[in-house]
Formats: sequence, C-alpha cells, structure tokens
Amino acid sequence: MNREQLMNVLIAPHVTEKTTMMQGNHNQYAFRVRRDARKPEIKAAVELMFDVKVEAVQTVNQGGKSRRFGKNTGRTQDWKKAYVSLAEGQIIDLERSAKV
Repeated sequence: MNREQLMNVLIAPHVTEKTTMMQGNHNQYAFRVRRDARKPEIKAAVELMFDVKVEAVQTVNQGGKSRRFGKNTGRTQDWKKAYVSLAEGQIIDLERSAKV
C-alpha cells in the first residue's frame, strides 16, 4: 500500500478504562480501524504514523447495537477495533499526537 492509503487505515484511538489499563500493563494500544483493514496494513499504518516498532496486532469485529428511533427500530454500524502491541521501550503519546 502507498503512504496515502496507509494514512486512512486508522480512524481514531479507542480510549476507555480497559485500554488505558492495557497501555500501562501490557504496552498495548487500541484503535478504531477501517472494516476492510488487514493486520499487515494496520501494523504498517501505526509504524508510519507514530514512528514505533509494532510486535503484534489483534483485531476484533464489533457488531452494531440495536437502537430505537421513536416507533422504528434500527441498528448502528458495525466497526473494527485493533489492539496493537508495541516492542519493549516503545510508547505512543496519544495526547501529543492528537494535537498534530
């Protein structure tokens, strides 16, 4: 993939209590990614955007939730989440990266 396509693989960091604990304990970060993204593309995108060494990538397909809109029922869109494990000594500063 070229550089422009890799820049579109990551949608946003996924920050929750669980992912914050994973950052401190296991040096793993979670990202929302495109639903058609594959693990090698996610690895290359993280290494390109944050200048870190990625050891492993795990992905999860999150199903959308059922919602009610008045009398009608609907469903939110499905999405994909990627857990990225970094090499020893590598970190991603999400606060600094968000301002760029």
